This record gives sequence, C-alpha cells and structure tokens, in this order.
Amino acid sequence: MTVRFSRRQMLGSMMAATAGVSASGWFPAFAAPLLEDPKRRRHCILLWMSGGPSQTDTFDLKPGHENGGEFKEIETSAPGLRISEHLPKLAKMGDKLAVIRGLSTREGDHGRGTFLMRTGHPPQGPVRYPAIGASLSKQLGNDGTVGLPGYVSVGPFRVVNQDAFGSGFLGPRFGPLIVGASDMPGARPQQRGNNGQPPPFPELQVDSMQRATGITEARFSKRLEIWKKLQSNFLATRSDGAPKTHNTVYEGAVNLMDSEDANAFNLAEESEELREAYGRTEFGQGCLLARRLVERDVPFIEVSLGGGAGWDTHADNFSQVANLSRDLDAGWATLMKDLDERGLLESTTILWMGEFGRTPSINGNAGRDHFPAAWSCVLGGGGIAGGQAYGKTSEDGNEVVDGKVGVGDVLATLCEALGVESDTMQQSNIGRPLPITEGTPIRDILA
Repeated sequence: MTVRFSRRQMLGSMMAATAGVSASGWFPAFAAPLLEDPKRRRHCILLWMSGGPSQTDTFDLKPGHENGGEFKEIETSAPGLRISEHLPKLAKMGDKLAVIRGLSTREGDHGRGTFLMRTGHPPQGPVRYPAIGASLSKQLGNDGTVGLPGYVSVGPFRVVNQDAFGSGFLGPRFGPLIVGASDMPGARPQQRGNNGQPPPFPELQVDSMQRATGITEARFSKRLEIWKKLQSNFLATRSDGAPKTHNTVYEGAVNLMDSEDANAFNLAEESEELREAYGRTEFGQGCLLARRLVERDVPFIEVSLGGGAGWDTHADNFSQVANLSRDLDAGWATLMKDLDERGLLESTTILWMGEFGRTPSINGNAGRDHFPAAWSCVLGGGGIAGGQAYGKTSEDGNEVVDGKVGVGDVLATLCEALGVESDTMQQSNIGRPLPITEGTPIRDILA
C-alpha cells in the first residue's frame, strides 16, 4: 500500500520520532568541569503539587485546635520550625527551607488557580501570559535550540488548564519538554509490587520522542531527509514568524536526539541504592531526573506530584495526605541532600506549591475543601535564608494575621533568589513590555 504524507503529516511523524529518547547516562567525571565553569547559570526546580495540598497537614499544623486533624508536628533541624510528622526526612533539611505561611490568593477553582500560581496572573484578558518556567528559562539563558531545552516538565497533569504549562507570548521555542506526562493517553497508574516484592522503578519517557513501531533507523533517516527538503522549500518564502520558530523547535529536537545530552533521561545509570532513596514513584524518579538535568545545566525543571485527584482531598484527607507526604518526603529530601553533596544546592532554588490550600475546617467526609485565603508554600536552597517560617495564620488557620503575601510576591522572591530582577520586562503579544512578575520580593527570606 502506498502512503502519501502531507507536510502537516510529515511534521507530526517527525515529532513523534524525535521527541523521546532514552540512552545511557553520562560519565561521573562530567560533573567536575561543570561545577568549575564560571559561566554556570542558576537553576530552579518547581515541585508542583497538583490538586492543592493541605497546609494544615504539611507546613502549618494547628495542634490542639479542632481544625488540627490527626497529624502531629515534629521539630526540624531549624529551632522553632515545625512541620508534619509525615515529612521526617525533609525535617532534617529544615535549616535550608523557608516556609511561607501567609500566602493569600483569590482563585479557588483548579483551572484558574493553576494558571494564577504558575503565571502570576489570573486567566483573563488578551495577554497570553507564559508560565514562570518559560520566563525564567529565557532569562537564565537557554532558548532550547542547542542541546537540552531550558524548561523541562516532569509528570504534569495539565487537564485543568493547558495554558498554565505553556510559554504564552514567548512562543513555542520556550515551551516545556514534557517527560512522563500523567495526563496523556496511556499514562500508567503507579505500579505496586506483587507478593511482597517492591514495584519496578517507573520509566520516565520524553513524550513523543520514541520512533513509531516498525520505523527502523534507516527509515527514520530517510524521513528526516525528506522533512528537511520540505522545510527548506516551505521556509524559502516564510523565513520569519511562526514557521521559523516551529522549525527551530523541530531542529532542536533532532539535535537533542543525536546528542550526548539525551543521556540525561536514562536513570538506569544511577545506583539502585540512590534510586531507592528517591522512591519507587514517578515523583521520586522525577526528582532524580531533576538533579541530573541540573548537572547538565538546564535552568528550569518542574516535577509534579498529584496527577488526577492528587492533593484534591475532599474526602479521606488524612489517609491520602499521609501517602502523598511519604512520596513527597522521599523525593524532595533526597533531592536536596543529593544536590548539596554535589555542590549544586547553592546554585539551585526550589519552590514547593500547588494551586491553592485547603480549608482548615474538616468536612463531613473527613476531607478538606478548596481554600485560597490563607495557605502555605515553601522556598529552599540557593538564594534563600532557610530555617524559618515567614508569616502567620490565626489559631484556627482561617486568616493570615502576619506577613500576608500574594502570588506575585512569591514569584518575585523566586526571581531574585535566582539572580533575575523581578521587574525584568518581556515583550508581550499585545505589543507592550510587561514585567516577569508583579509583586514585591520578600527580603526577609532572601539570603
């Protein structure tokens, strides 16, 4: 049977073949010259908690109050800073964490809240705001055209708001490389072990980068040759705007496939002991991948925990949060320890947050509902003065009584910690420059 390809079909086939690669890891000796490079950039890791995590059961417990629930709080390595008993490993890193307990926003819908927290703006008006990951990867000096992209998203659940994960007016060149998306057809639920055996380590594959079944390397090379000819003819009269941008993205994917940088996505090179410490979960292995990408000088990586219902604990809150906290604790704490031991934590800022918090009061289903009025996020690592809690909520947790901040302030603080001026301007799709963030950095938690 003869199959004819249109240009659109060819581009789709090429992306299906070029977007996902797995290869062996790099040699350990590779890290040393990177660390000594005076031009080495800063990095950001966003730990995104899809569904809205309960601050009252993680970082702002209310012991002794009826809203406190079932969990106890424990001391951390920072005197006076207490967090949930289900985060014992992270508690040992308390001196490197700054808990923001006075965060207050106005969006209690998953889609709108996700967009707000990830862009700094509510989803309204003509401006196509980019995710903070796209903005920061651009400012930190990686446009994704050579080697690894500047923005990598691991395990995202984008159903609630696709645009919240995009590059907006910055264009597709600064969009994320998606790894192991939890919202794609065929995404696998977390595997469990059988007969007392541990589950296998999950595979994190780069979306759309595996050659289609039955496509040999020779056949793929032939398709690539045809694609280049099609592109050359097409771009001859369309050298600017979207065609050029899309061509740049495709060429970047092909270059990545053929480069040693693609080795970063193969976690099998790591020791089983270290992989075990991160946890046999997609989040844990995603955190390990984040460390490997930082070593490769990728400026912005995000790792999601909570695909599907996730932290949206309207019922059976305490059982669900305990399980989620266990996975969070292993991945996050090991990530910080691993980065620290490799001399990378000082140049890496970590932000933990979701789209909103949850009600301090417990509903009739032993759950907590959406609550953006008074909740928490956490900053840690490079550029952050750890070992403290900033802001305070009332005894019942229903309002901020000290240190009230908004999403703009949090993102402005993140920018400053990374060495990016928070009022840096970007050219928008409506023809005027707009600042990356619209808030005031929280100077008390900046190192």
